[in-house]
Amino acid sequence: MRFLKNMLLALLGLILLLVVIGFFLPSGYHVSRSIVIAAPAERIFAQLDAPRQWQHWSEWNRRDPAMQLSYAGPDRGVGAKWSWQSRTEGNGTMTFTHVEPGKQLEYELIFPDFDSRSNGKLTLEEQGGQTKVTWSNDGDMGGNPLMHYLALMMDGLVGPDFDKGLANLKHLSESQH
Repeated sequence: MRFLKNMLLALLGLILLLVVIGFFLPSGYHVSRSIVIAAPAERIFAQLDAPRQWQHWSEWNRRDPAMQLSYAGPDRGVGAKWSWQSRTEGNGTMTFTHVEPGKQLEYELIFPDFDSRSNGKLTLEEQGGQTKVTWSNDGDMGGNPLMHYLALMMDGLVGPDFDKGLANLKHLSESQH
């Protein structure tokens, strides 16, 4: 009986320690990936500023072909919005908030099930007949100290999906003529 009591106290102490450490961890995160695509920026951008085009290259859409999609606002550009419901990828909404044609697209991403918001950006930079595309996302996990551990892992969790999506975008953009 004494052994179980000591084990329980040790477990509670470990949990308390993890919570305290969590308060000192950063709540914010930044994920960024880049790729060089042998295509003009305008061709690539046409896949970015229209929500209906994302399903052709986004890894999230490819991972769940049964994802339910809905669209609102204009077909492309500022105010274009898409929402999804997915058993594997979660439910979310993306709204395009700033667009510089051929150069940059900014968006707000909301996952209501997690009370999570983040801001993303896709930047295109032409480099001698090719285009460097950088996809970044910044967010804050809030005051919950346990969510701060998730913030530490976001690059490892989301970064590979950005890599795959950019590779799909590269293949799609380079195969169009």
